[in-house]
Amino acid sequence: MPKERKIPECPVEMTLQLIGDKWKVLIIRDLLTGTKRFCELMRSVSGITQKVLTSHLRAMEADGLVNRKVYPQVPPKVEYSLTETGMSLKPILDCMVEWGTEYTQKTQNQKVH
Repeated sequence: MPKERKIPECPVEMTLQLIGDKWKVLIIRDLLTGTKRFCELMRSVSGITQKVLTSHLRAMEADGLVNRKVYPQVPPKVEYSLTETGMSLKPILDCMVEWGTEYTQKTQNQKVH
């Protein structure tokens, strides 16, 4: 049984509890484009280990961000997708993309001058 998480009063802290880890944000980024199998996530989230990916997917499933669908076949087939709650994080990631792009451009322009 998952342990109860204390809900913080600060909404920013609540968001960070759910997606404050860099791996979780990258997993969400990759699942925003659609359902993925475990091996596809391993390839697309460069640098993550199998153990860490498994751990984060389980935590995100427990938090209601990710759906896990197991197909009854041999070898086993498991697919991951975002729940409606997980998809609701898209505007946050879109803002991160915009900010990261602007920051990168600004810092590259500063190096040129």
